[in-house]
Amino acid sequence: MFLRLAVVVGLASVGLCATYGTIKDIPNIKWDFIIAGGGTAGSVLASRLTENPSFNVLVIEAGPTNEGVEESIIPGLMPRAALSRYDWNFTTVPQEGLNGNSITFQRGHILGGSSSVNGMVYTRGPASDYERLARVSGDDGWSWENIQSYLKKNEKLEPPADNHDVDGEFDPAVHSLTGKVAVTLPNNLNPALDAAILQASKELGGDFQLTPDMNSGKPLGLGWLQLTIGHNGTRSSSATSYLDSQTKARKNLHIVTDTFVTRVLKTPGTKGLTIRSVEIRSPDTSDTVVLTASKEVIVAGGTIGTPHILLHSGIGDQRDLKMLNIETVLHNPSVGKNFTDHPAFFLPFSLAPNSIDLGPWVNLNTDPALQAQALELWNTNRTGPYLEPTPTHHLAFLRLPDNSSIIKQFGDLSSGQESAHIEIMLGVSGGTYIAVPIVVSPTSRGSITIGSNNPFDNPLIDPGYYTSKFDILAIREGIKSAVQFSEAPVWKNVITGLVGPLANATTDAEIDTTIRNNTLSGLHPVGTSAMSPKNASWGVVDPDLLVKHVSGLRIVDASVLPYIPCAHAQVPVYVVAERAADMIMRKWHA
Repeated sequence: MFLRLAVVVGLASVGLCATYGTIKDIPNIKWDFIIAGGGTAGSVLASRLTENPSFNVLVIEAGPTNEGVEESIIPGLMPRAALSRYDWNFTTVPQEGLNGNSITFQRGHILGGSSSVNGMVYTRGPASDYERLARVSGDDGWSWENIQSYLKKNEKLEPPADNHDVDGEFDPAVHSLTGKVAVTLPNNLNPALDAAILQASKELGGDFQLTPDMNSGKPLGLGWLQLTIGHNGTRSSSATSYLDSQTKARKNLHIVTDTFVTRVLKTPGTKGLTIRSVEIRSPDTSDTVVLTASKEVIVAGGTIGTPHILLHSGIGDQRDLKMLNIETVLHNPSVGKNFTDHPAFFLPFSLAPNSIDLGPWVNLNTDPALQAQALELWNTNRTGPYLEPTPTHHLAFLRLPDNSSIIKQFGDLSSGQESAHIEIMLGVSGGTYIAVPIVVSPTSRGSITIGSNNPFDNPLIDPGYYTSKFDILAIREGIKSAVQFSEAPVWKNVITGLVGPLANATTDAEIDTTIRNNTLSGLHPVGTSAMSPKNASWGVVDPDLLVKHVSGLRIVDASVLPYIPCAHAQVPVYVVAERAADMIMRKWHA
């Protein structure tokens, strides 16, 4: 199968865009735009900007190509990308809110960025998230109504690969069939489990009532998962969808992989603070090259990578930079601050033996023979459990009650009444019923900083989990809601109770200790180059995503979002990138 795929890719690449694996191969031509990062946003920009044949665009990606990477192509192999060469292999600094523990923090080190390795969940978030962004930034172009065209340009809804009847699983009126990224409903359904989850929704009602479509702008309730997977059973990432064969047929697109942008630099011979140059290096050589764009340098390194580049470039808090012997180019204390992520907690429940039919793949994660069989099925006819990344088919988005003591103490910190405080992912793994509560409107804030002036040293990642009391109280409520769902009548004699470290915790202190010792990252970081109104005293970029007080430098990625979306972050990033491409094209009269 993969031999045939390699042949197809090889034939398709003849006469396509120039791709390079080393900086020595980059031609000496005039670049209109240089994009630092070929991730979720960077690949969108590369595609959209090269629609104008007069623009020469260079994309610089630190990771390898995504082509032929099984861990990225096959949805069910997604977990294998973690802690591999396709992962930055980051670890947080010790977290005060996690009892001094550090946790791993997966980020995509591959063309397509985290869209090439993520869990493929497609959630847009509530309309109120975008209304808040428009209000906070002072730019109505970010409102829910005005970003609809970008959602349509991004999404291409397709039938699931297993061709099951999807009637009632989504609302076709809120989806697009003509965009770039393939989106579909879950494959490989488990009739007994899915029916039980839907029955529990009916029995409990209220917060768990079934929503027609969680991507309508009103996500509250329990709904069917939607995933960035195509009808052909493969991941649809930013790289596979925006850097498709049509885009790669453009001679004005150039991509170099395995190459680091170490700094952005002031461009000689320009007035004021103009930054249109990048310093690039290969990690395994001492070769350094400086390239200059005639129009813009666009940093798309993500919430971690972008402030890392800016700080090494002398853009940040001058006191911190001076301590590292980095010359300050622009004093801006907001760079790297406001790091926001969703904390998550893994909540397992035991199932009574033979109480529910979980299908033939229940032991897939631990049985090599089943794994080989699943891979053979996927390779042969795109069937079997590897059509999807996890056995999760449903999500629930929940609000804390308005009369909750938490709301009374802290106020409503979500973006509005249609936004959630808690998300719960539901499914079964290895014969264990799983609920994963996630705080999706957190108030804790962290930072990205650097500990040396060596750009190849990893940044210091401090998510600041549970540094706000609201978040620890909210995750507690999420756990209670997950337990409540497990106690619906349909689960009687099926779910027999909690297992794992929380099963023996009885007091609030014991519960909190267990939560702090076992929290995971939701892997949806945003905020470290936050957008703010023009002339604001805070923030890193203006609403058009141009860096404040700098000419020629723009940031386009999740780092510009000042608040974390009540959603898995990839769709909001696609919206940011699509709108940014429009703004750039208009500015340069394309």
